[in-house]
Amino acid sequence: MSHVRRREFITLIGGAVALPFTARARQGERMRRIGVLMPEAENDPETPAWVAAFQQSLEKLGWSVGRNILIDYHWYLGEVERARAAITQMLPHAPDLILAVGSPAVVVAQEATRTISVVFVGVSEPIAQGFVASLARPGGNISGFTNLERSLGAKWLEVLEEIAPHIARVAFVFNPDTALYAASFFPAAKAAASKYAVELVAATVHQIADVETVTTMLAHDPGGGLIFPPDPFFTAERKSIVELAARYRLPAIYPFQFFPADGGLVSYGVNIPAQFQQAAAYVDRILRGAEPSNLPVQQPTKLELVINLKTAKTLGLEIPPTLLALADEVIE
Repeated sequence: MSHVRRREFITLIGGAVALPFTARARQGERMRRIGVLMPEAENDPETPAWVAAFQQSLEKLGWSVGRNILIDYHWYLGEVERARAAITQMLPHAPDLILAVGSPAVVVAQEATRTISVVFVGVSEPIAQGFVASLARPGGNISGFTNLERSLGAKWLEVLEEIAPHIARVAFVFNPDTALYAASFFPAAKAAASKYAVELVAATVHQIADVETVTTMLAHDPGGGLIFPPDPFFTAERKSIVELAARYRLPAIYPFQFFPADGGLVSYGVNIPAQFQQAAAYVDRILRGAEPSNLPVQQPTKLELVINLKTAKTLGLEIPPTLLALADEVIE
């Protein structure tokens, strides 16, 4: 899909943002309003799939944009301050519900309101981050769908080692400004590192220049590798991150399919469009009277392994047939 056509598609499916506030629901129906905090840029190639998954799922549940629902999309590019500014713009329109994508979005939503219902997707460790009291009974105005749990740190290292058995020093990269919880994946990865005789180091970054510093240092000696846990900052900056890994010839593992789709080596994690489909079901229940406090936080039931064969060949890596057989998607 070309850049122009992609933008047209976004305009088409995201048209609720441009609808006049005077739009009328069907007689006897009240027009409901949803504010959405998205972690990437409006023209991000993934945006159409996420928006379509959400709105098409709502449509199946009886919520039609422009007929009985309005959706206001705000894009915060993985930055907490942008998310804060976005929710400040959103609240005067009195949304019935907020869909918060990524932890920074939930942080600012929690700061802004304890009365408007919040449904989240793409969030790890919601209890540790103080978003909910427990998974079974969230207890407040927030519930949703978790991303990954901390044991995944070991799995990322395991997959990376299987693809690139020569790795000796791996940087576990995270941005504490946008994903403080990411550090919780590190202990499991560290424990696995001793099994594979790999030195694992935690590398905190705050901007893309810091990621370049990390990759440059790793590239000094052979056997370098990278692990990127889920983080709205990495999602927003993924093209630059993938390019850095390619430039310095470093094998890297990422949390979502759209990283290898953009040229990254491998990903292991949840399917984000599927989380938007699930979120639509909770939005429907809340708009029909359910309380978030009574809707259990749901954990992923399936994780996807995606491998980019072209990138593997560029790095001189031979993907084991056993791993290829396990892959949910192989990009050639």
